[in-house]
Amino acid sequence: MNSPTSDQFLDIPAQQAQFRQLITDALRYAVKVGASDAVAEISESRGLSVAVRHRTLETIEQTRDRSLAITVFASQRRGAASTSDFSADAIQKAVQAAWHIARHTAEDPAAGLPEAEQLASHYPDLDLHHPWDISVDDAAKMAIQAERAAISISKQITNTEGASLDTSEGHFVLGNSRGFLGGYPYSRHSLSVAPIAGTGDGMQRDYWYTSARRAQDLAAPAQVGRYAAQRALSRLHARSLKTGRYPVLFEAPLAVGLLGALVQATSGGALYRKASFLLDSLGKPVLADHLDVVENPYIPGAMGSSPFDAEGVRVQARQVVDQGILTGYFLSTYTARKLGLATTGNAGGSHNLSLRSRATQVGDDLATMLRKMGTGLLVTELIGQGVNYVTGDYSRGAFGYWVQDGVIQHPVHEITIAGNLAEMFRQVVAVGADVHVRGAKSTGSILIEQMAVAGQ
Repeated sequence: MNSPTSDQFLDIPAQQAQFRQLITDALRYAVKVGASDAVAEISESRGLSVAVRHRTLETIEQTRDRSLAITVFASQRRGAASTSDFSADAIQKAVQAAWHIARHTAEDPAAGLPEAEQLASHYPDLDLHHPWDISVDDAAKMAIQAERAAISISKQITNTEGASLDTSEGHFVLGNSRGFLGGYPYSRHSLSVAPIAGTGDGMQRDYWYTSARRAQDLAAPAQVGRYAAQRALSRLHARSLKTGRYPVLFEAPLAVGLLGALVQATSGGALYRKASFLLDSLGKPVLADHLDVVENPYIPGAMGSSPFDAEGVRVQARQVVDQGILTGYFLSTYTARKLGLATTGNAGGSHNLSLRSRATQVGDDLATMLRKMGTGLLVTELIGQGVNYVTGDYSRGAFGYWVQDGVIQHPVHEITIAGNLAEMFRQVVAVGADVHVRGAKSTGSILIEQMAVAGQ
């Protein structure tokens, strides 16, 4: 069979058919050389990234990647190899290399493919592929438009780190020797800008971006630029804060990170290594009792949608947290076996995870959340990592705004916020209706009852 050529990329249906045949051939050859099981994935992607600064085109990056990865099993021993050459000879050599590794690798009782009954047998089209045929010139014009809008909003916008537009599309096919064979195309597009306000030691930087699978769903460049500039301007004349314990409201884009921390602490890798503060938490309260966490892989066009996980296991819509009680982990086949459990279809991560409060009202925007907090700290930026997932200890540098009687008084910098995630999760007072989506996770702003704030 002829290997795909570069000018065939646009004909994805034909490419998918070719990829399926290449996977079938690779798996058949793996069994022929002696493998007890095998899994292979073939993928191809391309992208364009354009960056501008001071209305001048700075960089153009055009990427093109393709690869075939094969993992073979000799009972509970495994080996892996890959190739970017899709010729029959190159694929056979990759299989042979993987088989050689497998035969000389120690046995792992948890190694192996998912059970056949766990694999996706059919799946819906989730509308994930919307390629954007945009030229370099037009991409640069959009980025310049965003940067120009940011600069023109005020003379106090004195500089910029530039703006960038990125677009990519790709497709893949995954198959294994237990009967799974599936794949689909996808796309991702984004536009971002980072203006700088003020001068000298008083300079402040902020940014904003928009991302979507469809170009027409991106926010307008001028809108992105203006909002980024407003965020930068609002940071001017920041000062520190007196050390103490205060209520803390995480702006929605940052609050998504708290949801990510929950996923990390309840993921199989952390659990079987006993590197999580939420060990043995299934069926126990981990969040405040008004909170739910829902996972839905089947939202058409969403960034976290997928008809199956990275192993071909069927995914499912499920409630991960029900009224604060953890009802499910995030497990792959391997990590599930290490824990004596079954995979949850989360090899490769979570799928459209949403944190919700049963107390949230439609009108609970950011202004309403500030009023609910009364007096405390609104956090809009976190600095550094500072999270110990073994103990749950949480300490991050932060930027934000001091709020009094529900009204922002002034920006705050050079502070550190600290707490313990187990306590923070249980002390969530409210979640806003100002829902923000970042990647595969979404939440509104999150109000924590109290945290330690170190400042002056």
